[in-house]
Amino acid sequence: MGIEIRALDKSNLEQVHKCDGRFTVDARLQLQASDDAITYTIVPVPSHEKCYPPDDLDLAAYLDRPDRAIFLAYVDGGLAGQIVLRTNWNRLAYVEDIVVDAAYRRRGVGRQLMDRAVEWARRRDLPGIMLETQDNNTAACGLYESCGFRLAGFDRYLYVGLDPATEEVALYWYLRF
Repeated sequence: MGIEIRALDKSNLEQVHKCDGRFTVDARLQLQASDDAITYTIVPVPSHEKCYPPDDLDLAAYLDRPDRAIFLAYVDGGLAGQIVLRTNWNRLAYVEDIVVDAAYRRRGVGRQLMDRAVEWARRRDLPGIMLETQDNNTAACGLYESCGFRLAGFDRYLYVGLDPATEEVALYWYLRF
């Protein structure tokens, strides 16, 4: 199985947001915070499927821009994932979106996309990368941690505007160079 990562260009614009991003929620991170660290344990929750709607992006704004990028992953020619990046206001690279198609998970695609993000940020002399995910996306959290990211912040109320009854917690992960 060969994984190829390609930068967004006019020939692959139509493939952005074509991955199956559904995932099963069957656990969440239960957080513990101290003065110098946020730790967690993984606790089971009733199983359900989750899928985030695609971001409404002006894809042309990601073509030939030094402060933004989209990379698409292919496995044996099939679209397997994508990562969307930009330079954030704090001079960190910000992962706006990363998704691995359900058919290609646990094959190294997410790691390859993250490696490309690290390369992109280093080439721009940025001091690191940040991203946000949710406490119920435990597979993604495991990927970020295995790539060297550190859980450094959380927000219990980020999603209440979308759903006042939500219990989802936004998690902020950082990789410093």
